[in-house]
Amino acid sequence: MITTRRSLIAATTALPFLHRPARAQARPGYLRYGLSAFPPNLLPWDSTGASAGTVKMLIHRSLVAWERTGQLQGELATSWAIDESGAWVFKLRPNALFHNGEKVTSEDVRWTIEQVAGEKSTAYMRAQFQNVVRVETPDATTVRIVTKEKIATVPAWFANYNMFVCWHKSDPKAPIGCGPYRLVRQERGTSVEVAASPNYYKPGLPKLKSILFTAYPDENLRNAALRSGDLDMIEYVPWQSMASVEADPRLALAETQGAAFMDVLFNGTRPPFNDPRVRRAVAHAVQRKDIVQAAFFGRGRTLEGVPIAEGSPYYDDALAHGWNYDPTRSKALLAEAGMASGFSCKMLSTAQFGMHKDTAEIVQQYLAAIGIQAELSLPDWSTRVSLGTRGQYDLAIHGVSADSNDPDGLAVVMDTSLSPSHGRSFGVQAPRTIAALARGRAEFDEARRIEVYKDMQRAALEEVPMVGLAWRSQGFGMDKRVAGFTNLPGALSTSSGGMLEYTSFA
Repeated sequence: MITTRRSLIAATTALPFLHRPARAQARPGYLRYGLSAFPPNLLPWDSTGASAGTVKMLIHRSLVAWERTGQLQGELATSWAIDESGAWVFKLRPNALFHNGEKVTSEDVRWTIEQVAGEKSTAYMRAQFQNVVRVETPDATTVRIVTKEKIATVPAWFANYNMFVCWHKSDPKAPIGCGPYRLVRQERGTSVEVAASPNYYKPGLPKLKSILFTAYPDENLRNAALRSGDLDMIEYVPWQSMASVEADPRLALAETQGAAFMDVLFNGTRPPFNDPRVRRAVAHAVQRKDIVQAAFFGRGRTLEGVPIAEGSPYYDDALAHGWNYDPTRSKALLAEAGMASGFSCKMLSTAQFGMHKDTAEIVQQYLAAIGIQAELSLPDWSTRVSLGTRGQYDLAIHGVSADSNDPDGLAVVMDTSLSPSHGRSFGVQAPRTIAALARGRAEFDEARRIEVYKDMQRAALEEVPMVGLAWRSQGFGMDKRVAGFTNLPGALSTSSGGMLEYTSFA
């Protein structure tokens, strides 16, 4: 029997001794937003989770961003195109200002790329921008980015919420941004407050005077704060609470299907998970429908292959079930790898998010059934990020979304040659998968890209740079008076924080 927290939810919510952040009173023009985690940091180029990304998207801006339908729109750039030599040319808007009043120029873009791509950089997008040969700045509003080869996806790189343009005279440890809001206050571990920037370049925006982000790591307390009116809006509505939010006449639920997913990551730098046969054994060992029901209360779908959503032109139904539940196959693969008697290992997850903990417990039980005894480590989120980035685990459970709805957005989890990240396997060798991803981002013809990404899926099913487990719905809960917010489609859901510049009270 699969154990879950389902029977404990009501009791946990009612416990009087659980920490509850102090109530912030409602004021006109001020939004009270419940974060699922306090941001480990707000550095614009570091990957520290979606909660940090939400705040960073308001303090900073990049050349482009995702608009409501999931298409790229100009931000600091008014236009972009690839020239005959394969270089990407961006034209900047002339009226954008940083929070200190300095103009945004091509020099700031060049400096930002140099910081991100630097040899000592820890930036999330470092590997991508190391493909840049040089950045030319013929004038203050023109940026010409020359890459080692033609790359179709360069504009989307700038839409990532870990890739913002900062003032070129900034301290890299405290860069100055140009977003719709400026940081005015932080209470470590508890809250972050931002206020509307007087220098923002879009007339009439942002619509709110201020946003107070308060961390509610306990998902049930976060939901309770929304239901009681302590908060106007929350991220990561608990799946068991979505129906009650929908039914509450005072509240609204903005839900996206096929957005984020749960997966298994591996440390490929040491046995036994340096062997792809052992990783494939894990892939076939888990009955994913139990995760959908226990962790997500039915608000999700099983994921038995590379996470390409059904309905995408890159989706292939046969490949989508390449890691189907087959414990007999798992045991045969372990025997081939010389592990027929099984083994013990340590599995990293976090207790801060129920979806991570529940998924880890289910995976643990199914691995035990094929002879893999996985000892769970469930630290807080900040520690989980740190341990994952340093590769201090044997295998790990994670929840993530692609960087975009294009298959190249899957590099965030599939391309293990990129900089170490808590959301990507550590040191796993997957050369065919990585090569196919590179071919895909260099291909401009759509029909040929489809075939390239089918090759990528075939390679990944064998090399196993990660294991998909379950798609999950992604929901934001809010007071019905909150207007102008959009939960972005598909994989972009975790970038929806950028929509807060359009948000107000009706």
